[in-house]
Formats: sequence, C-alpha cells, structure tokens
Amino acid sequence: MSDYDPEREEFRSDPIGHAEVHAGMTVGELVAEYGKAGVGAADLHRATDVYAEMLDRDDVTNLLGLAGAMVPCGMRQVVVDLIRDGHVDALVTTGANLTHDAIEAIGGKHHHGRAAPDDPHPADESAPPAADTERDHDERLREEGVDRIYNVYLPQEHFTLFETHLREAVFPEIERTVSIRELTAELGRANLERNERDGIDEDPGIAAAAYDCDVPIYVPAIQDSVLGIQAWMYSQITDFALDALADMTHLSDLAYEADRAGALVVGGGVPKNYVLQTMLTIPDAYDYGVQITMDPDHTGGLSGATLDEARSWGKLEPSARNATAVGDATVLFPLLVAAARERAGE
Repeated sequence: MSDYDPEREEFRSDPIGHAEVHAGMTVGELVAEYGKAGVGAADLHRATDVYAEMLDRDDVTNLLGLAGAMVPCGMRQVVVDLIRDGHVDALVTTGANLTHDAIEAIGGKHHHGRAAPDDPHPADESAPPAADTERDHDERLREEGVDRIYNVYLPQEHFTLFETHLREAVFPEIERTVSIRELTAELGRANLERNERDGIDEDPGIAAAAYDCDVPIYVPAIQDSVLGIQAWMYSQITDFALDALADMTHLSDLAYEADRAGALVVGGGVPKNYVLQTMLTIPDAYDYGVQITMDPDHTGGLSGATLDEARSWGKLEPSARNATAVGDATVLFPLLVAAARERAGE
C-alpha cells in the first residue's frame, strides 16, 4: 500500500512497531523504542522529543511548573540538577514542595512507609501485615506523631525544625512587604547557609540551587502550605507581609523578554495555570509545551486539560510543538528528563 491514498484523508501508512528491550540499554534508547509503539509509550516518546529540543536550544526560556508531592516522594534532585545545569529559567511550584525541600536541606528526612496496613513495611518486609483497619493505621500514625503522604512518612518534629528555621533565619531578614519571589530567595539563602554550616549530608535542595543560580521561584498559592501558615503567623506580630501581585509583573517581564518560551508542567492545579496564563499578559505565546498529568481531560478540569486545549486560549503559538503524557509523575518525570538530556547530548 502506498503512503498516500486520496480516498483516505486522515489515514497515513505508519505501521506500529514492537519495542525491543535488553540489558544495558540507556534510558534514551528505551524511550526511542517507545516511539515504535502506541498509547502512552508513543506520548512519552513525543514529549521527550519536544523537551529535548527545549533543552537543546539556547534561545528558549524554560519555565517549570511543579505541583503535587514531588519533593517528599523523591523527585527533589531531578529538579535541583535541572536548575544547576541551566535548564530552568523560572520555577512555579507549591509552598508544600518548598516546605519539604527545606526540611531536607536543614537535616530532616522523609521515610518509606505504608499506604495501607496490609502492605508490607519496607523496613521489615518479613514481618506479617498488621491487622489494623485503614482508619486504625492512620490513627496509630497520628498517635506516633507521623504524617503520611501515601506511602511516605514524615515525623512531625521535622515541621518544628522547619518552623524554627523560618523564624530564626528567614523571616527576620525581611520584616517588610516583599514579593513571594523575594521570600523564596531568602528561604534558599537560609537553606544553603544552614546546610553548609551544619555539614548536612543531604543536598541543600531546590530553593538553595535557585538562589545560587539566580532562578526565581514563584508560589502563587503559598497560603496553602505550612510555609504559608508560618508566613501568616509571623505577619501578625511584625511588619512582614507578602505582595502576591508583584510576582506577576516579574514573571510577565521574563516571558516578554524571551526570544522563545517553553513550559514543562508536572502535575496540574495552580502551578500549571500560573505558568500557562503568563502568556495572556504579553503579545506572544509558548513555542514549546510538555506536560505530565494523571488527570483525564474529559472532566473539563484544568489539571487534565491538554496543551492543545490551551491553544484555544492563545497560550501556545499556532506553530508550537507540544505533547501531553498521562501517568504517574514519579515514573514519567525522571524518564522524560533523563531521555531528553541524553538526546540533547548531555
């Protein structure tokens, strides 16, 4: 059959291949094999192709939107390395991610846990599952002073460590009205200094890397976090206050001055919309867009909306290259980054 049949306007001959995997192959080679296949494998292959071009071009200003619990679930270093290697020009994230990032920077740790009482405990997989109900499971954690994020545990004393850090090393340095971007920069400075002073083995983290590399961090929904709660509490007894609207000017200027712009959006919610809506304030739009989401688009919600839908709002250029990969971001995000960086020759 020829590649073109005038009786078929949509169909073009492009047979599905079958991915081959073998020991010793690189992540880039694996994702290249995904390109032979269909469904989610094909989507990730296309997303990698678009993101690799975003990384490879020097004239692209790259914005990263990071939602979800990406830091406590172990994706922190992926973001740190992207920042340090010059692949993030601005980060939009949640106060929760920065809270957990700071906890690790100053000596706290997240721990493997169980999502349900009948799961084996990773610290002792030989032990029989507990007979507790799910309700009992989480009540027991509450009694022990441990917070749960699916199958990740965080002792509550680490929040006390973080809150003391804010009151002693961050907030006193800015007892005036500042933008959220200025607050996150101060947080990064304090995290870096504390990490180095105390000789903490863990990397100083996302906020510290952004501070060190002069990368702005925007947290448009900062109130929705322990970081935001502590900022509010401090504002009740001092002259400290946050001007959330100031960040919009800074981010809009960054986008306006870009020769080309690209967005990598991990997860949905406020970080996703904040990244994309930036293009509504300037004459141009994104030239590249990649998103990883777990949400379907047929509910009409923002988090699952495809980047093609964003075109109708004028957030992507008509010629923009974009791709959406649907799945668990803890699986897809490192695969995407590793494969794209390999393809970009890093």
